[in-house]
Amino acid sequence: MRVFIAQILCKLLAFLLRAAGRGGTNLPGRIALRVCPDLLCILGNDVTVTLITGTNGKTTTSRIVEESYLAAGLSCFSNRSGANLLSGITAGFSLNASLSGKSRFSRAVIECDEAAFKSVSRYLEIETVVVTNIFRDQLDRYGEITHTKDSIAAGLANCPGAVLCLNADCSLTVSLAESLPNKILYFGVDRPFHIDTASELSDAAYCIKCKEKYAYDYRTYGHLGGFCCPGCGYSRPAADIAVTGIHHMDGDSSDIEITMYGRTHKMRVRLPGGYNIYNAVAAASAAASNGLSCTVIAEALESYLGSFGRAERFILGESSIRIMLIKNPSGFNQVLTLIANTAINAVLVFALNDRLADGTDISWIWDVDFEMLLGIKDRIRGLYVSGVRADEMALRLKYAGFDESDVMLIRDYKKLIAEAMKGGHHIIILPTYTAMLDIRSALSKILPVKAIYE
Repeated sequence: MRVFIAQILCKLLAFLLRAAGRGGTNLPGRIALRVCPDLLCILGNDVTVTLITGTNGKTTTSRIVEESYLAAGLSCFSNRSGANLLSGITAGFSLNASLSGKSRFSRAVIECDEAAFKSVSRYLEIETVVVTNIFRDQLDRYGEITHTKDSIAAGLANCPGAVLCLNADCSLTVSLAESLPNKILYFGVDRPFHIDTASELSDAAYCIKCKEKYAYDYRTYGHLGGFCCPGCGYSRPAADIAVTGIHHMDGDSSDIEITMYGRTHKMRVRLPGGYNIYNAVAAASAAASNGLSCTVIAEALESYLGSFGRAERFILGESSIRIMLIKNPSGFNQVLTLIANTAINAVLVFALNDRLADGTDISWIWDVDFEMLLGIKDRIRGLYVSGVRADEMALRLKYAGFDESDVMLIRDYKKLIAEAMKGGHHIIILPTYTAMLDIRSALSKILPVKAIYE
């Protein structure tokens, strides 16, 4: 009876919230869990779960995995809204199950918050876990980067039978494999990107074992790459599934080669940036661990065009609007590097919020290399700041070397979009999470914008 009541309440609340134009996932899940605390365990019974966690790339990797499963004809659902805490994941299962708690699908692809993983993993039988990477993120929530690693490790301890897909290029992620009984599948990028990332700060410059500074055969970005400790020998393991060729990268896509179990396949990632190459190979590792063919994986990569706020693109007349979510220094630097290395003239919009979902500590923006934009100043057709902490963003740009007259501050998103569109240029919007939701809402008044759960 508790399951039935919890299901009724969750579905009804989700319907009402979505009818009101809201996502309607976390609140229904919280209410359902109050009625039936073990609801997720019941709903997850007989569902084969692929779970994706890590700092950057969870949403995009999850969606590519889902596309792969669907292309293979598998029955699956996912938490597409990105609600990745225990309540949101529970609601996702609830909305895809009958009132009695029986799932309508045999598989689930679940994006899970790093800190929530240790709780979520207690309730689900997880077949595959993908750890995308570990970076410094939301200091008010996660604290030091080793705390994030420890939270993920606690979740992995609850999944002794799962195949673990780990990023071979991330020294912190590789360290998770120690003393675990699981089968490990490493993925990674075997060569540097065609862009200069040498000036980027490293979140893990020193060996996690002996504290000696890492040496690198090559770097991709941040602390990712062919790391090796000259002190104790701790080093990057060989990747089972690896990007072995990068033939082209631009502001829209990348042409790559992925080698899987000794065979190389050409694939196109229809998303911009080196970080999306990592998302692609992470998704390929999950799909391959579940027996999917390279043809299916390539088809999924070719068809996937991005989820809400993650390189999401809207066409507006002869120009376009691209939304690229930012949330930490490493990810922000990757987006700026992409912008600096593409030839497009564009209007840039930075929208910074400090709400709970964004992270209330915004000091991380001072570790972002905004200075690199000075080298393409002639290609920036407008520079705008917005959001709750727009003043701090404007100040950061001033210290980066931009004149105060270069930066226009507009808090109202409707006015911001109208002003940015005036010149008919391409617009690149870089918002934090809640700013992204608000901007998408404003865009929905003038463009066909999908709901975040679609």
